[in-house]
Amino acid sequence: MNHSYEFGLYVFMLAAFLGWELVKRVSPLLHTPLMSLSNAISAIAVVGAIALAGEKDATTLTRVLGFVAVIAATINVVSGYLITDRMLKMFRKREPGESEHK
Repeated sequence: MNHSYEFGLYVFMLAAFLGWELVKRVSPLLHTPLMSLSNAISAIAVVGAIALAGEKDATTLTRVLGFVAVIAATINVVSGYLITDRMLKMFRKREPGESEHK
């Protein structure tokens, strides 16, 4: 295994573990701002995947993986914003004549 792959795998595993531990300990009141931040990070992933897959000298594997990354990150961004919007609607004050089942 190449040294850069070993280092990349080590960083990925460390980031995954650290991310899991940090998110697990977040107060429920902070979940909406945290989701908004993760949506912004996923949007950066979309731009990065487009840049990698759109390179002139990209291999077929790079283009396929880039396409999959664009689709997955786009789904993550859109669904994250929809969930965040729905969570924020729960905190709005209801008007006196508004139905509770909306």
